[in-house]
Amino acid sequence: MNVTRGVGIGLLIAFGSIAVAAPLLTPYDPGRSFADYPYAPPMRPHVVANDGWHAPFVYPLRLVDRLERRYQEDRTVRMPLRWCHAGTLVRVDDGPSPWFLLGSDALGRDVLSRLALGARLSLGVSAAAAILTLLIGAAIGAGAAVLRGLADDLLMRTADLVIVLPTIYVVLALRSALPLVLSSIQVAIAMVAVLGLVGWPTVARGVRTIVSTEASQEYAEAARAAGASRWRILRRHLLPATRGFVLAQAGVLLPTFVLAEATLSFVGLGFPAPAPSWGAMLQDAASVRALLDAPWLLAPAFAIVATVLAVHLAITAPTEQEAGTGFRLVSH
Repeated sequence: MNVTRGVGIGLLIAFGSIAVAAPLLTPYDPGRSFADYPYAPPMRPHVVANDGWHAPFVYPLRLVDRLERRYQEDRTVRMPLRWCHAGTLVRVDDGPSPWFLLGSDALGRDVLSRLALGARLSLGVSAAAAILTLLIGAAIGAGAAVLRGLADDLLMRTADLVIVLPTIYVVLALRSALPLVLSSIQVAIAMVAVLGLVGWPTVARGVRTIVSTEASQEYAEAARAAGASRWRILRRHLLPATRGFVLAQAGVLLPTFVLAEATLSFVGLGFPAPAPSWGAMLQDAASVRALLDAPWLLAPAFAIVATVLAVHLAITAPTEQEAGTGFRLVSH
């Protein structure tokens, strides 16, 4: 494994761990609003004060001008960081002000808490949609290669039709056709289904090509001569040859679906407020005034970019040995 892939895999593990352990990493409930702290700036930890070195602490914030949303650190008070306390990794005791490591939004909600919990929604939906797409595409592609004839033509012409459609508009249209008011679970299921329905054709065509090509190889002919059924040959010999291609497609689909979820939530067709998906959080950064006053609201955008980069580094450039025969056939 080269360094680049190691970095990508490390980032993916980190993002996945954050999503799974989000309740243990966030100091506050993502929906909790601190009305006196709208657009509070990030509060960085300190270890040095005027009287010397201390254990990590933060200075509380004091709202100096509510109209201008101007804050000032109160350096007369130190709030020590409590590690592994009250069911969270790190937090501060109730004191003069809450602690916003990444600042707060327009409603005074902790951006860090919302960002970590939002990873569950955004990454969970994207991963589930990618898995569904790969399953549908692999099943249709392999079935078309085995059945051949009219079934093959019908399935591939359907795939061609879906491929030529403008994907983002199809996704928006399909989601708009569903009821606008849905629970978070219903939205997640709907988004996974919609993304899976528009993403399968490319996977299906690639799998069909690989399976059809591998079926003419000597080992497949030998298995048929030995009396193996075509479904057994498909399961034991032909489908494993598609592993490299499917892995590469996973690397393309996951970041694509992360962006799709963010787009749907940003335009109001995704997770409803106050669900903290990354796309929904970016709605707070939609205005120029908000970006100028609170650039930390772009944290979800940086999380999306980092996720896309991590997937690209970890998955989309497999070596020739890892890709296998199927991937080489599709590449050439």
